[in-house]
Amino acid sequence: MDAGSCSSTEKNRARSRQLLPRGGSTVYIPPLRNLSSNPSSYRPSGDRFIPDRSAMDFDVARYLLTQPKKAKENVEIVSPAKEAYRNLLSQTLLNDRTRILTFSRRASSSADSMLAAFYDNTSFNPSKITKTKRHIPQSAKRTLDAPDIVDDYYLNLLDWGSKNVLSIALGNTVYLWNASDGSNFELVTVNDELGPVTSVSWAPDGKNIAIGLNNSEVQLWDSSSARLLRRLKEIHRSRVGALTWNNSILTTGSMDGQIVNSDVRIRNHLVNSYQGHRQEVCGLKWSASGKQLASGGNDNLLLIWELSMVSRAANQNQCIHRFDAHNAAVKALAWCPFQSNLLASGGGSADRCIKFWNTLNGDCLNSVDTGSQVSALLWNKNERELLSSHGYDQNQLTLWKYPSMMKFAELRGHTSRVLHMSQSPDGCTVATAAGDETLKFWNVFGNPQMDKLATKTKHSEPFANYARIR
Repeated sequence: MDAGSCSSTEKNRARSRQLLPRGGSTVYIPPLRNLSSNPSSYRPSGDRFIPDRSAMDFDVARYLLTQPKKAKENVEIVSPAKEAYRNLLSQTLLNDRTRILTFSRRASSSADSMLAAFYDNTSFNPSKITKTKRHIPQSAKRTLDAPDIVDDYYLNLLDWGSKNVLSIALGNTVYLWNASDGSNFELVTVNDELGPVTSVSWAPDGKNIAIGLNNSEVQLWDSSSARLLRRLKEIHRSRVGALTWNNSILTTGSMDGQIVNSDVRIRNHLVNSYQGHRQEVCGLKWSASGKQLASGGNDNLLLIWELSMVSRAANQNQCIHRFDAHNAAVKALAWCPFQSNLLASGGGSADRCIKFWNTLNGDCLNSVDTGSQVSALLWNKNERELLSSHGYDQNQLTLWKYPSMMKFAELRGHTSRVLHMSQSPDGCTVATAAGDETLKFWNVFGNPQMDKLATKTKHSEPFANYARIR
C-alpha cells in the first residue's frame, strides 16, 4: 500500500466524524414512530417496505395464514347490492382488516359517511320507497254479444280451458272463442229434445269438453276436430247443471240431487255416486289436490266429500262435512290456491253472504254480507284477493282483500245480473256472462308481464335478499 492511498483513507474518516453531532458522548437517535394516541397525528416514517406494527391486527393475520384454502368451484354470483353490503360490513366491523401485512394506516371514516356513500353507489334512496298500487281498469277491455243465453242462476254455461279457449253455451249451441287470436266457431247445436245446454266444462287437457243437457244426458266432445267422443246416458233423471273434472273423473250434478263420478276412459264409466242434496245441485268444485269435492245445492246446503270414500261402498254416501249456514242456494264455490283446506262459498238472493270454511275441522272462519246475490267466486292466483260476481241490484264485480275482506275495487258494466264468471289460464283476465246477453272481459288481476317486472324491482333494493326483523 502506497502513501497516497493511506492519506485518502484518513481524509474520508475525518469527514464521517464531522457528520456526528458535537457536544456529548451520547449519540441522538430520532424515534421510529410517534407514540401519540391520536391516530390523526400519525405520520408514517421509515422505509415504505417495512410493515407498520401499530396498524396490524396479529390475530387476523394469524387467521389468514392458517385458514384452509377455499375451493373455487361453484363460485356464487353476487349481485352489486350484496357485494356493497359485504364491503360495508367489512369496513365497519373489521375495519377492513383483510391483509396480513399493513404498510400504512388507513384513514378512518365514520359509519354514517360509509352509509351515505353506499346509498349513492347503489342509487337507493330510503325516503323514496313507496308501495305501488295496482291499477284496475273500471271498464271491460272487451265486450262480445251473447244472444240467447239462458238467464238461469242454477246453470253453469261458461268455462275457460287450459288451452286459452273459452266455451259458452247460448241456447242449444256451444260456441268456442280462441282468446289467442280472437277466432270463434260453433262446436255443436243440439235439437230441442235434448236442449238447451245446461252446463259446460273443459277437461284438464284443454282439448276435450263435457256438455250437460236438459234431458239429463252428458256428452264428451273433441274440440279440435268437433267430434262427439261419447254419450253418458241414464246417470241422472233430470237436467245436468253442474260439471267438474278431477283428472279423468268427470263429476256431474243434477236437478235430481245426485252427484255422479264417471271415468271417461273406460267403457263402464260409472264409478260411484254421492247422495246428500234434496234439491238441484248447482255448484261443484274439486280441490286442487283432487282429494275433496265441494257441492252446493238449491237446498241451501254445502257438502264436502272425500275422494277416499269412493273405495268404501258402505260409506260412499256420507259426506265429511255438512254446512247449513247459508240461507239461499249455494252456487258460488272457490278453493283457495295458497291454502288447500280453505274454501269460499257464496249464497243466493236471500243470503248474500260469502263464507270461508276450514274443510279439515269444519270451522266457519268468516262471513261477509255482500248486499246482493253471489253468483260466482274466483281467487287471484298471484295475490291474496277474492273476486265475487253479483246479481241484483247493482250487477257488479267486487274485488276483496283477504283475509281483511276490505273492498279493493268494484267494477260495473252489466245491466243485468252476472250469471257466470271464468278465469283465463294465466290468471289475469276474467270473463263474465250476464242476463243482458253480453260477454265481458276484465283485466282485474293485472298483467303477468308487469307482475314479473314488479317482482324484479322489489328485489333490486339493498339488503333485499336478507330477512327483515319487522
